[in-house]
Amino acid sequence: MLKTNHSAGYNARNPYMLASSLRIVRASAALLLVLLDVTFLSASDWKSSEQEMAGKIASVTGPGAVALEVTNRCSLGRTEVDQIHRGLLTELATLGVRAVNSDQAAATVQISLSEDLQHYVWVAEIHQGSNENSVVMVSMPRPARGPETAQAAAMTIHKSQLWSQSTRILDVAIVSGNPQHMIVLDPSAVTIYSSQGGHWQQDQILAIDHSHPWPRDLRGRLVLRKDHLFDAFLPGVFCRSTISAPLSMNCYASDDPWPLTPGMSDQPALNAFFASTRNFFTGALSPGLGKQTATSAFYSVAALPRDKYTLWLFATLDGQINFLDGITDRAAPQLHWGSDIAGIHSSCGSGWQVLASGNADLANDIAQAFEVPDREPVAVSARIEFSGNITALWTSPEGNGALVVLHNAEMETYEAFLLTITCSQ
Repeated sequence: MLKTNHSAGYNARNPYMLASSLRIVRASAALLLVLLDVTFLSASDWKSSEQEMAGKIASVTGPGAVALEVTNRCSLGRTEVDQIHRGLLTELATLGVRAVNSDQAAATVQISLSEDLQHYVWVAEIHQGSNENSVVMVSMPRPARGPETAQAAAMTIHKSQLWSQSTRILDVAIVSGNPQHMIVLDPSAVTIYSSQGGHWQQDQILAIDHSHPWPRDLRGRLVLRKDHLFDAFLPGVFCRSTISAPLSMNCYASDDPWPLTPGMSDQPALNAFFASTRNFFTGALSPGLGKQTATSAFYSVAALPRDKYTLWLFATLDGQINFLDGITDRAAPQLHWGSDIAGIHSSCGSGWQVLASGNADLANDIAQAFEVPDREPVAVSARIEFSGNITALWTSPEGNGALVVLHNAEMETYEAFLLTITCSQ
């Protein structure tokens, strides 16, 4: 991200993504392949893993009554998960471990079915009386996917320009209402605009007080709030607005973590600590994902809510994409995405896509939409090109779009756009 002329030697963000070999599939019938392709294994293939897991659980609990819960955190369908659940109960029974309700159980066993790019991973956390919790694990190879199975119906990215100015834009937020308002964050101020006759009219400028110089590759984040209008996060500085006009804003030094998801959306809350003298997040998470309280240092993040958990994608400093789900932390080193990614909610495909940035050439960037059916991203849109380099990409407050900021070096302007996704007809 933030590819400015002076970025050399200062953690310059990855300018490469989207290898030309990625195919754009437009046949709508292919959507069924994403929804149905879960690489089914036969019952005999699951049996050995069920026996191994049951044996490890029984070695901890001994014979007796347990409460068993199975949570699916991988790409397997409901039929397969139910099959595995029944198989585990059968294997446990042969070892003298019977399943009962939690109020009758001497131990509780919580099994998570997860995966990485090469393996299925089953993790069982065992709670037994006052004893320290025990964890056992089994894994098995995933069958190789055929080249045509990871396809999705084509989608279309729409780009709407919100604002343009000569001063660097760090972030933009649109506030619904009558009239509609727009908040623009730049290095020196937060400016409030209202929509008048189809045009943005400036209402207020709120100066940002800070005692230390900004880092060269400055980043910032606007988050809308319910009990006041907005919060603004900058390196080492936090600003909070009042709730009603005329607004005022209080800024002070702060190392509090930045929110990674929109404050007014239905996405789960996750915060991360920003390196106040650099241009990236340290990797320390708050409150964390399950027992995962840290990942590799990263530039940006995308959240993809699933049925019973959320898959998080982190664009790390080494150019990889890390997948976290609260249990596993796996890297996908060969995606060739850029440093800016964002999750977006749509009515297409699985309902959630990842927008990833990349380079068209040295002067211009692109964005492309991907679905992630089982930790293997699939391109589902054509690339959309920009006249300049992307400097910021955040999920919009409602989650149904993404706000992108770019630097148009030819025009010497910074431009903000709203990106949305629709299903191609």
